[in-house]
Amino acid sequence: MLVTLHVETDERGRPVDWTTEVWSPTHVQRPGNGTGYLLASEAMATPPPEVVPFDPTEQRGGGGTRNALPIYDVPAHRIIHHLVLRPPVRTSALRGLGALPNVFAVESMIDDLAARVGEDPVTYRLSILSEKRARRLVEMVAERAGWASRGAGGMGKGLGIGFARYKNRAAYAAVVASVTVQETVKVDRIWCVADAGLVVNPDGARNQLEGGIVQAVSWTLKEQVRLDEQGIASRDWESYPILRFSEVPEMQVEFVDPAGNPALGVGECTVGPTAAAIGNAVNHALGVRIHDMPLTRDRIMAALLKT
Repeated sequence: MLVTLHVETDERGRPVDWTTEVWSPTHVQRPGNGTGYLLASEAMATPPPEVVPFDPTEQRGGGGTRNALPIYDVPAHRIIHHLVLRPPVRTSALRGLGALPNVFAVESMIDDLAARVGEDPVTYRLSILSEKRARRLVEMVAERAGWASRGAGGMGKGLGIGFARYKNRAAYAAVVASVTVQETVKVDRIWCVADAGLVVNPDGARNQLEGGIVQAVSWTLKEQVRLDEQGIASRDWESYPILRFSEVPEMQVEFVDPAGNPALGVGECTVGPTAAAIGNAVNHALGVRIHDMPLTRDRIMAALLKT
């Protein structure tokens, strides 16, 4: 999946026109339910008709376009969606669908826009975020993480923030990540403040937030399918590494008071903000933006060599 952003700013460096352009295969080509997506069906003497790929509409939360529109105050915005009908490999659903790369891209752009006008990333976000529920989370997570003492960065340690409302209509999550970058990226600590409205089962909901954080750390730092001349080369846990228990960061997770608001879906709300927070923290630590996930040693070295 490839995401490009085109943003026009006003004289104060605030976004006034925002275009998100996405190239992606379908995110819903799951087998079963009579859809005909089973690979084994191709071996039948009379295989079922090929199913034309499609993606969920924005009204259903979107697929490749999920969270492609920023939650910030931007007068004009649009999505250009290129559905890739015949990708080089079969695709199916990843948790959160397109929200992970879209939130990573949007929040990276917000940090870069803040840097262009020499402003703190939290201050800049608050200047273009009028929704009270959203503002409260950004302010709270910054306070929890000691953002005021963040420092200039560029010394191998970084603090970054990521924020989104899942599908732009479910639970809100603001995340701050603290990282150390040496040969690789180590996530030292995560702070998360979420607003899910009425939380019926606080322990179960907190588990959802923490599980999304752990999985997002794994995706952002490690997980990628590798290809060679024969096709997919990632066939074991050596060639497709995932986060180990010893690498799970310390986490501080909390929900705000529901304030009479109804319950909101919380299942995947921390995934995108966590990835974005790590990306912004790495940028703060190195002074270099890495645009591609996962944030591997090779990509870090390549980015540094360009500077």
